[in-house]
Amino acid sequence: MLPGFPYPENVALSSHLESLVRVNGGVPATIGILNGVARVGMQAEELIELVSTAGSENTWKISRRDLGVIGGLGLRGQKLNGGTTIAGTMVLAHLAGIKIFATGGLGGVHRGGENSMDISADLTELGRTPVAVISSGSKSFLDIPRTLEYLETQGVGVGTFADGRTGKVDFPAFFCRDSGVKSPQTILDEADAAAIVYAQSQLPVHSGLLFANPVPEHSAMAKEDIDSIIARAVAEADEKGIGGSANTPYILKRIRELSHGASVKANEALIEANVVCGTKVAVELAKLERRDGAALQRDHAILKRSATSSGTSTTEHASTTSRSNIIPGSVEPQAEPIDVLVAGSLASDTICDHQPFKDTQSPISPTLHTSNPSNITQSAGGVGRNVAMAAHLAGAKVALASVVADDLAGSSLLSHIKESGLTTTNIRQLPAADGARTAQYVAVNDTGKDLVLAMADMAILARPEMESLDYWATMFDRNKPKWVVADANWSPEILSSIFQAAKRQQAMIAFEPVSTAKAARLFSKSNNTMAKAGVVPNHIISLASPNSMELKAIYDAARDAMMFESEQWWKVIDGFGLSGTASRDRLISVAGVELVNEGIPQQCIQLLPFIPNLVTKLGRHGCLLVSLLKCTDERLTRPEYAPYILSRNMSEGSEVGGVFMRLIPPSQEVRQEEIVSVNGIGDTMLGVIVAGLGKGYTLEEVIPIAQEAAVLTLKSPEAVSPEVQSIQVRLK
Repeated sequence: MLPGFPYPENVALSSHLESLVRVNGGVPATIGILNGVARVGMQAEELIELVSTAGSENTWKISRRDLGVIGGLGLRGQKLNGGTTIAGTMVLAHLAGIKIFATGGLGGVHRGGENSMDISADLTELGRTPVAVISSGSKSFLDIPRTLEYLETQGVGVGTFADGRTGKVDFPAFFCRDSGVKSPQTILDEADAAAIVYAQSQLPVHSGLLFANPVPEHSAMAKEDIDSIIARAVAEADEKGIGGSANTPYILKRIRELSHGASVKANEALIEANVVCGTKVAVELAKLERRDGAALQRDHAILKRSATSSGTSTTEHASTTSRSNIIPGSVEPQAEPIDVLVAGSLASDTICDHQPFKDTQSPISPTLHTSNPSNITQSAGGVGRNVAMAAHLAGAKVALASVVADDLAGSSLLSHIKESGLTTTNIRQLPAADGARTAQYVAVNDTGKDLVLAMADMAILARPEMESLDYWATMFDRNKPKWVVADANWSPEILSSIFQAAKRQQAMIAFEPVSTAKAARLFSKSNNTMAKAGVVPNHIISLASPNSMELKAIYDAARDAMMFESEQWWKVIDGFGLSGTASRDRLISVAGVELVNEGIPQQCIQLLPFIPNLVTKLGRHGCLLVSLLKCTDERLTRPEYAPYILSRNMSEGSEVGGVFMRLIPPSQEVRQEEIVSVNGIGDTMLGVIVAGLGKGYTLEEVIPIAQEAAVLTLKSPEAVSPEVQSIQVRLK
């Protein structure tokens, strides 16, 4: 019943915890006893009814021993409510098929328990019920060494999450991260915890597992402070003769009072952290089980038997279920390596062009909060699809890797892809019954066909089913692409797996930022690959094609992630030899004063150690190409390239030979009346660029051709103009 949180704060916290479960890929299923009936999966109204009765005589604290009593009295018409303890929740969770349970603190052996035998039922329940519990350890007023000894006697596996620490770590003590007692095992992350749960489920072992997750560092209390407060609270309880079931609530109340609320802050932070951690463990467990034993049994399984149940996680009031009814795509062997594999969105596009009545003085933009006359068209779209189609029309050997639901829109898009001449082998289809929805994009344009507002439902591109590194590695191994294009519609976790799999295949990676908000995903903390990215030659991304706003978003994200603080980055930047007023003058001579005042060339240069080729789309200005050149690049010595060489690095053994920057003007001016749609022109450009790179062209050579292709799309109602095929002769 969320001890320490009175009504209505406990309602707000319960709702927040359920939201955390959903955000991290789970389905909440709140557990409790309402009107004498055990509930696993309570509605909001039921949850409010339960927690609002906390503290009343008809609301009990329910452990294993109490389940039969409260249920029996309910059968006799006595409608009692109950908040379940860890032991009580484990029993009900196990009956519901829930395997992972996240909570706050674990009960334990009370001080003096060797004489009083005051031992929490939580410990014995862990010894006989196969549910994994994520908690922040036991409270410091318990006997933690004896608690761990008792768990060992019960056959309970105990481990503590490293949480960024190295070596052996302490078992946590609820309000503080360290107890002074080393944990039996150290767990690296949620994937390792899930693997342990899965492995144990393959054995005839019926005990549970305990994973201790320390309170977040920013909310933890100092050990000496909490020890002093607890000593005083315990002494007061002894003086007043408060023992048994009343002991823990009294001590917690006094700790809250004596700490002036600091314990409440720690309590709330650790519960939130445990729910997030538990949900991630559940998601990782579901991935293992969804593999249906195939790769796992070959490489890692304890027993040769496939799992069939879903991975789940629960708190006393918020549980998660990660479902596994995936409709797999067919697997066809690839006859030979391809030029480009595009991993990105496949969506159903709806384009609304504002078209005011001729006899009215309507503004060029639609009027808000009312209906507007417009010309509405629907077509296949999605950044990934558009890039793949452009590369395909440009003559490259292309595969599209994406995901749709088994709904009407998804089936229509798969038919479209087949009719377009692309294979659907790498497009995964998820069941709509499991909550999956095919991606949808709705754009509202003004009378000049410029975007006013867009709405996108890209939730399917963040599905946990798509996060598996093995899934992407198998796909890339089958296709063996020279280039992989990834668009930022994917979640940071999925992007990380795509990047890792592509690097394993030694493919070059191009990144399409999609939007300013999504561009920042490149350096998100959740994108583990980029967070640990090295500088050239150990970089991850070879090419990015942002517009000026997306470039700034990438730059800001890299700065916020402290990517510009590493010694390796400084060495590369220092090797450029760019500094002071002379450098600004040099930048102006190449890019122009307007772009330099906006900071665009400067941002590109600072990102070069991580992304050695940047093609920044600048609308009427054309494109700014900024690249790192290798020492062997002939442009460093040829006179015609001298105006574009910002600097040279003459250091012996350096990987970087110089910095190349060139402003490439638009291929042609397009009159306003010729513009049909601006949607897809950037995607068309990138598709043609990677098609040319896959055929051995340089960026300088292929960008003007890509600009011509973009103009064709600008004049077409299609997201990618079919006339792009006409440029194939330019890329022979």
